[in-house]
Amino acid sequence: MTIKMLDAFQVIADPGRRKMLQLLSRESMTINALAENFDMSRPAVSKHIKIMYNAGFISITDIGRERYCTLKQDGFNELQDFISYFDKFWTGKLKKLEFILNNKIKEK
Repeated sequence: MTIKMLDAFQVIADPGRRKMLQLLSRESMTINALAENFDMSRPAVSKHIKIMYNAGFISITDIGRERYCTLKQDGFNELQDFISYFDKFWTGKLKKLEFILNNKIKEK
């Protein structure tokens, strides 16, 4: 089965994957432990995990017969870069508005 590489926004667009990421933010979990939180088949959960893994959101470590999923920062960097860009954009706009309003007050 081929899993298409998705960008960070496509990865988090799925509510199930967002919930998986939230669960993994609390602790590393086995694939089976993650699957217990969802009303979907184990293969469906595995597909979501593979998507998150390929996009750099999680790492997978084999310990004995279990596979543990752990959050990774890599996948979140693209999201952070995008959000930071608009944080700077809006901060600049608000500073410009503040400047204009302060000048209007001084004129009165």
